Amino acid sequence: MSGKLLAADTLISCPHGGRATPAHTPSPSVLIGGRAAATAAHTYTVAGCTHTVDGVPQPCVSVRFTASASGVTVAGAPVLLDTSVAQCFSAALVAQGPPVVNAAQQEVSIR
Repeated sequence: MSGKLLAADTLISCPHGGRATPAHTPSPSVLIGGRAAATAAHTYTVAGCTHTVDGVPQPCVSVRFTASASGVTVAGAPVLLDTSVAQCFSAALVAQGPPVVNAAQQEVSIR
């Protein structure tokens, strides 16, 4: 699998405009442009999603990434790429579409 590496603070949004952010501070052992690399171990929470179903709010609350088969890991967890498979979910764990990933980086620094 090929693609650009994601930093933990890469702008990710749900398909309805909510913003996804890491639920915890990632390890800075591998840096991408001075920012911690994102891995499949990171969980993302979504805020500001306006999705409704038949007039009932059903906002996205999380994003889950599927580990890539790139073979590259950070602290044992696969790195995330802008091509990694992911899905946004409601609080009831209903899949609501793939997230939108913006501005991935390629530069990598290893500490």
